[in-house]
Amino acid sequence: MVKVTVWNENRHEQKNPVVRDIYPEGIHGAISSFLKGEKVLVKTATLDEPEHGLSDAVLNDTDVLIWWGHLAHDEVSDEIVEKVKQRVLEGMGLIVLHSGHFSKIFKSLMGTTCDLKWREADDKERLWVIDPSHPIVEGIGEFIELEKEEMYGEHFDIPAPEQLIFMSWFEGGEVFRSGCTYQRGNGKIFYFRPGHETYPTYHNEEIQQVIKNAVNWVAPTKRDYPVYGNAKPLEEIKPKN
Repeated sequence: MVKVTVWNENRHEQKNPVVRDIYPEGIHGAISSFLKGEKVLVKTATLDEPEHGLSDAVLNDTDVLIWWGHLAHDEVSDEIVEKVKQRVLEGMGLIVLHSGHFSKIFKSLMGTTCDLKWREADDKERLWVIDPSHPIVEGIGEFIELEKEEMYGEHFDIPAPEQLIFMSWFEGGEVFRSGCTYQRGNGKIFYFRPGHETYPTYHNEEIQQVIKNAVNWVAPTKRDYPVYGNAKPLEEIKPKN
């Protein structure tokens, strides 16, 4: 069983009735509801909980962390960010959604500004599958089309993805690397672009399928964490004359 924690700052839902109508249980509630199943155990965490809902006990019991944030990146404790980063290096999977590109944890793991162009103008978005062999796009056709979404445009200031899974085209003419994978330490990371809070993107079945696939892909391999530091020889080292 994969243990998933869905983290959401949960601020737009409190401030904007449009968002609250689309996601009455919060974005974290919407995501957790379609992930729940026999092979996935889901819990949620939000910014205003003690330790942002990401205590040592929670993180140590999480195989995959899903992150959505936007308004309050700066309010996330640096101490919690470092704990999340260490868990990723140890093997916990991380899925960063939409405006989470500007989160402290994603920027720390990427080592770049993670900045981009953006526009809110009801652009149609077409997410083209760039790597049809990848497990993250299992069950997905040539592209996913969203009637309305926030535009993100290049240049996206991230390291070159280890695997590029989706490339978006927007009605206004821009393109964007919308599905990117990375490995940091023992952990796998997937950045997935769609999900602006005023659109019902996470109710789209194809978007849901991608996130479900991504959970399985970033889930940690069941093996011991590597041993670092000074090491005793495995075999006798004979004196050299």
